[in-house]
This record gives sequence, structure tokens and C-alpha cells, in this order.
Amino acid sequence: MDTNAKFKTTDFVDFLIIGSGSAGGVLAKELSSNGFQVVVLEQGPRIEAGQFEHDEYGVFNLNALTNNPRQQPTTFRESESETATFKPILSYGRVVGGGSVHFTTNYWRFHELDFVERSRKGSIPGADLQDWPITYNDLEPYYTKAEWELGVSGQAGASPFDPPRSKPYPLPPLPIKSSGVLMERGARKLGWHPFPAPMAIISEDYHGRRKCMNCGFCEYFGCEWGSKSSTLATVIPIAESTGRCEIRPNCYVHEIEVNAQGRVTGVVYFDKQKRSQRQKAKSVILSANGAETPKLLLMSKSTRFPDGLANSNGVVGKYLMFDTGAMSGGVFEHPLNDYKGAVVSRIVHDFYEIDPKHGFVGGAGLDTRFDFYPASFALGGFAPDMPQWGSEFKKNLRDFPRAMYTLSHHMALAVESNSITLDPVVKDAWGLPAIRVTYKDHPDTLKSVLFMQDREMELLDAAGAQKSWRLPYTERDSSAHLLGSCRMGNDPKRSVINSDHRSHDVPNLFICDGSSLVTSGRNQPTETIQALAFRAADRITMLAKKGEI
Repeated sequence: MDTNAKFKTTDFVDFLIIGSGSAGGVLAKELSSNGFQVVVLEQGPRIEAGQFEHDEYGVFNLNALTNNPRQQPTTFRESESETATFKPILSYGRVVGGGSVHFTTNYWRFHELDFVERSRKGSIPGADLQDWPITYNDLEPYYTKAEWELGVSGQAGASPFDPPRSKPYPLPPLPIKSSGVLMERGARKLGWHPFPAPMAIISEDYHGRRKCMNCGFCEYFGCEWGSKSSTLATVIPIAESTGRCEIRPNCYVHEIEVNAQGRVTGVVYFDKQKRSQRQKAKSVILSANGAETPKLLLMSKSTRFPDGLANSNGVVGKYLMFDTGAMSGGVFEHPLNDYKGAVVSRIVHDFYEIDPKHGFVGGAGLDTRFDFYPASFALGGFAPDMPQWGSEFKKNLRDFPRAMYTLSHHMALAVESNSITLDPVVKDAWGLPAIRVTYKDHPDTLKSVLFMQDREMELLDAAGAQKSWRLPYTERDSSAHLLGSCRMGNDPKRSVINSDHRSHDVPNLFICDGSSLVTSGRNQPTETIQALAFRAADRITMLAKKGEI
């Protein structure tokens, strides 16, 4: 029997969620399971597991699962004094399940430090480092819930740097790969502490889903086995089975409507045929990602909110934090065949907090991986000096099975001028303002990149690389982790939402996605985003049942 709900656009549903990714999918499941009527509007199409393909051209060139810069252009500048120019700087999921469909599946908890780093380290010149209004202990039960409900493979206690946890992982680690063996060999020589990577991929059959088959097309691709713990494979089917949740794809929201009392009444969106539609709702939850969420708020202007919805303090879109990483490559004597299986199998957290004696504030995690695929390796080149034609090109193709690289994931400091705004000139295919990104890395972030790249080269040497090289850090090539642009806080003058994810300005508007984050951790944010979503669902349910929304 089909239990999928179908609501009329005139129905005042209890909750309308914008976005079906890491946070939106979790919120849909939790709220519909708690008895509420839920409509989820997703920009992209719905692609079921059996429809995913190992199509490099479709994924990388045609943006099969992500935003298409030809339809939704972005502009970029480093400072507000510059004129922004076209640059495809943002990458995010545009499909039911959002970025959880194609992400790497690194599934790290933030550490206790991440929530109180301002208190520990003080003010940082040129940045606005703040403590969270919640602590690690507040979020720990929801980290555990995320791991068990979604299905995460790992080994509790394997790292001496892990924060406290109330339960082990539900599944054992995925099989170790060649890059993991080499990571262990090199890291232990250097006195570091490698450990099995916690991954949102199931290593054993779990909750009716099949374990990972090691097909090799993992990061950037959808999982045809349902082994990747995306919201599409996990919580969205449960939400739909309640009979109270409708997932509505191909719906591009461009305005959140409010009444004269300043309360949200619904949204206006373009359907697949670019026809304008309205969906009524008692409450709206924005889970559109750290770029689309502030964009939608800024577009939702009214007499009551002339500078954009929930933006009376002018903070919406500010304090954007991107993912930042140093990368170094190596080629080894024997074939590694590391393109097979999940991307990462071992990581190091010895540098999660780097001693300030090195001249900067920050920290990083480090993994080893090889997420190139045959065509992209040949066309893009792995090493900076890899020839693109002739006999030397053919010779270098032989490096494909013998290659791996190291990648560090860094703390990005929140800077007020790093922001999402609306481009005053450029429009997208629907006639809406393009996203304008203003971004420049804080000097401490750049220093941490250079520091960690030295560690990467040490690791490759200790692991026995025949040749190795640093990949130049290109400041702001693109970013997939879009954080902090509607941050959480107790002070309504300095933040957009409170610790319940409720807008300071609008009592029935909630925001829960990467934009909610106060700090970036070490830039593996997905588990924290999903733990926040489970917690937000509890808080929102409590408020609704008390009649306070």
C-alpha cells in the first residue's frame, strides 16, 4: 500500500522543510514520526538507488547530482571593494538526499574543544571566534543517535584523541585499503596515532540495507547498493512510511512569506515547469545548505523585513566558513589499486589542536585517499607537472594504480566579511539573483595549511613513496562545506538563531544545516549537522506540543 502523503498547496501543513539533505532528511523523519504533517521541498530531482550510474561525464561535467553553474551561476570576490566575477565556487547536492548522496562519508564528531574554543584561546585578530551556546555533552546523545539510526562503521576508542561517547559504533570499520596500510606504516614511524576512519557506509548488512560492495565509484557518486548512509537510503523512506510526509522534488523555493504579525505563512516556489506555486505552512524549517539558506532569507524581503527575513541584525550570510585543505601526492613501487572501495580507511587526529607556538591558532585532521577515477585522472592530471599529451602522458597513466594522496582538513576561522550576498546584476535561469561569494582565508588558516603540508610530505616519505609532491594550495578554488552563514548564538545582535535553531526574529522559522554552525571544527561537518538536526527535532517537537510555536 502506498503510504506516501500528498498534500494540497492550500493545506496548512505543520512543517515545511526546505532541503532534503543531511539535516532536512533527518528532520523530516523525526517530525513526521512524532505525528506532524511535513512537506519537504527539494530543488533537485529524485533519483532512486538503482538509477545511479558510474558516469564520470554525467557527474563531473553535467552536474547530475550537484548544482549546475550554467543554470545557477555564482560570482566571487575576495573583498567587498572588488567587483565579483563569475566563478563556480560553490558545490552542493541538488537531488533528493542532498549532499549526503555523493559525499565522501567521513563521519567525525566534533571534539569538546570545538564548542568552547573562544574560551580556551581568546580573541583572534581579524576573526570572530565564538563559543557555541551548547556544549559537546549537550550534543553527544544525538551524535550517538545519528550513528546508530543512519549506520556508521568505526572503532570506538581507537584514537587517544576521541571525545567521550556513550555507545560504540553500531558497525565495525570498513576493510583497510592500501592507503590505510601505508598511513599506518608511515604515521607510526613518526610517532602518530592512526585509527580506522568512522565512515557513513555500512560494513555489514544493516536495517535491511546491503553492505558496501567496494565498487570504487563512491565519492561524488550515488550508491546503487544503498550502502552509503545517505538520507535517501535511511531516514527519508521512514518519513514517507508514516503517511505524514511528502517529499516534493524539483521545487525551487524563492520566497518565504510572512504576515503582518511577522510570522511565516508559507513559501513560494518554482515547480519543474518553472510555474510559480505556493505552499501554506504553520512553520518553516530551512535546511537548504550554508549558501542557499542565507540566499533565500535575503531574497525574502518585506515591509517588516526590508533587509531580508530574520536579518534585523544584518548577520544573515556573514561569517561564512569554507572547507580548507592541504594536499600532497605520492606514487609507490607496487600497485595500491586504491580507487576501489570507500575513499578513506585510516585517519590521524594528532594535529587536531596544533600548539600555538607554531604561530597560528587552529588544527587539522589528516587522511590518506585516492578519489580519482580513470577519466578524471587522465584528463585532469594527478601531479602538477603531469604531461597531457604524448609518450610521457602515457607513461604517467601507469601511476594510476600506484598513487594515493594525503589530505588535511582544517579549522576555518569565522571572518565577518566572508559572506553570501545577492549579486546585483547576475541572474540565474529562473531570473533570480545569483549568489555572490566574498571570501578570503584568515592568515592563520593559510599558516596551518603550510604546516600540515609539511606533515603530509613527512608521512609520504615515511610510508615509502618513490616520489611525492605538494599540490599548490589554490586559495578558494571551490568549496563543498558551506558553514556558519546563519550561525547559532544566545545574543540576538550577533547570531541568527538560538540554541533551539529558532530564528531570533521570527518565532515559527527554524534553520538547521551547515549555516547553523558557530565554528567549523576540523571541517568534516556532516555528523555534527545531522546530530544538530536530531536535537533540533526534539526541541521543535517540545515547543510545538507546548503550543509555543
